[in-house]
Amino acid sequence: MASLGWRWRRCCSWRAASGCPRLGALRNPPEGQGWPAPARPATGSWGQMLHFSLVRCLVSCPNRHSISRFHHTTQAVGCYSETQSGEKYTDPFKLGRRDLTDLYEDIKKELLVSTTELKEMCEYYFDGRGKAFRPIVVVLMARACNVHHNNCRDMQASQRTIALIAEMIHTASLVHDDIIDDASSRRGKDTVNQIWGEKKAVLAGDFILSAASVALARIGNTTIISVLTQVIEDLVRGEFLQLGSKENENERFAHYIEKTFKKTASLLANSCKAVSILGCPDPVVHEIAYQYGKNVGIAFQLIDDVLDFTSCTDQLGKPTASDLKLGLATGPVLFACEQFPEMNAMIMRRFSLPGDVERARQYVLQSEGVQQTTYLAQQYCHKAIREISKLRPSPERDALIQLTEIVLTRDK
Repeated sequence: MASLGWRWRRCCSWRAASGCPRLGALRNPPEGQGWPAPARPATGSWGQMLHFSLVRCLVSCPNRHSISRFHHTTQAVGCYSETQSGEKYTDPFKLGRRDLTDLYEDIKKELLVSTTELKEMCEYYFDGRGKAFRPIVVVLMARACNVHHNNCRDMQASQRTIALIAEMIHTASLVHDDIIDDASSRRGKDTVNQIWGEKKAVLAGDFILSAASVALARIGNTTIISVLTQVIEDLVRGEFLQLGSKENENERFAHYIEKTFKKTASLLANSCKAVSILGCPDPVVHEIAYQYGKNVGIAFQLIDDVLDFTSCTDQLGKPTASDLKLGLATGPVLFACEQFPEMNAMIMRRFSLPGDVERARQYVLQSEGVQQTTYLAQQYCHKAIREISKLRPSPERDALIQLTEIVLTRDK
């Protein structure tokens, strides 16, 4: 694995807070992850970022953070950089949900279960309480690609099915993650493994995956099947990456980003690619859709890792500092380690000694780890915007741009 650190482009003067080169240069990014090239201004001031303005309460009031509404001033890339549709959009979720009416009821129909207990377990997380972020992104991408191809905003039934499959794969991964992490709560309620036990929870997660596979096979497109089965492979490989750790400090961030891509971003990237294939024959559009999903997916997880330090249990619906308790060194920890090298020993022993978790948490909050991780998420969103702006203007394309801001400013 290539070594990783934090040397930005030569035109930029910013370095990690400690000035240490260990996280100073991404010399060879992990294959497929597409590390974005940041445009950090030479002033070094967090309040003068180009395109972004990180709210000062990140430091003074760590349970909230916000980014300025930068999208309308960001220079778009590509021949369709100017919005020409004339149609206004408001809430991306409202725009996407019109294609997702009865989403969870339709998913439950896919879960053809005769055993009452297994049926209850499989349907437990499909309660409609979530925002359905992934299906929303998928249907918006489908319509955006359809408009780009033939100026038709109608969505194919098979494209909507991809949105259902994405949510099913995601939910199955949550069931399995909760088992591995021995989690007791998810979305503000007890986990499946907490209620029914680990063995039955494993089977429930497997059953949801099998139902998703059946729905995928019904589409009847071998290319789509290949694209989405890659997600399942990545999920498994990502979980193995999470179970391991790197002794070499220079390799840790590469390890972390690769794990983040496989466990979180691959699903969004490949789901977006799948609907683009169904709606447009142009491989360039397929790559645009993939890159948008990948970069937004990585940014989403980076913010999730920030919230583990800055939000509260009631907001998250699960305990805070959970990653540290699991022995995981996420972005804020790895950045903080540059200012507090004594954290290296804690990382290697996976925060297993008494007091390690609380000490590490305090180090993170005293450092710029939260701010730097948030800034990195901004860079990934920047790249997502550049990619999606290459498509023909449409309300759905604009909504996908708006979604990147929602990813950055969410608090749960």
